[in-house]
Amino acid sequence: MGELAFVGLGLSDERGLSERHLEVLRRADRVFAEEYTAVAPPGTLSRLAASLGRTVERLDRPLLESEAPVLEALAAHPRVALLVVGDPFAATTHVALRLAVEAKGHTWTYLPNASILTAAAGYLGLMHYRFGRTVSIPFPAAGFAPRSPVEQIGSNRAAGLHTLVLLDLRPEEGRFLLAGEAMQILRERDPEGTVVPPGTPVGVAARVGREDMAGWFGPIERLLRLDFGPPPHALVIPAELHFEEAAALERFRVRGGTEPV
Repeated sequence: MGELAFVGLGLSDERGLSERHLEVLRRADRVFAEEYTAVAPPGTLSRLAASLGRTVERLDRPLLESEAPVLEALAAHPRVALLVVGDPFAATTHVALRLAVEAKGHTWTYLPNASILTAAAGYLGLMHYRFGRTVSIPFPAAGFAPRSPVEQIGSNRAAGLHTLVLLDLRPEEGRFLLAGEAMQILRERDPEGTVVPPGTPVGVAARVGREDMAGWFGPIERLLRLDFGPPPHALVIPAELHFEEAAALERFRVRGGTEPV
């Protein structure tokens, strides 16, 4: 029987790995990496492979969700590692894989790291315990226009809770939903403005954890016109702000230009 190490890369490049993370990766007989739930900065995996002196095998979404490559590796090797951008168990796919590993009689270990689920709020200066359920906005498609993200934002705001909004990505196609597109989708799914009325304040956090991370805060109509730079982007739709949150967000308020602060 083998052991699978779920290793969190964090929100930056390979420099975000601790000595313990690196020790586990060096000891592994096979190292897999997935980048469909989030994407590491360019060159991260190749530099890490050179540092480890071994191949880092990429898994796309179908392969990871099939669970076959990881389970086959565990059947043949005592130590296997799966490297995940962010924190491994922020994604339900990885929890499902953990259960599949257990069902086959293998063991697992967990090496956490930074996640957008907490880092976006921390960067903007919002209190983590004042957030409701996180929502995701998928790419629009013909015949597919779910209102559930808008409805959940409305439920959160009615309860006095902020909402973290994650944006869809398809790295194998080089496609990333951008903050401006996501805000436009929210307005289109709420044409009467009952949840996202004119003047709704929105926070944008771009490339959180990286050296070029940036933030913006202001009314949705104003932010829609801005260029937030390369992905990844995330939105925060706040409810009523605590006075310290309001003070923290002032640093990111858009006033006259289009540059991040």
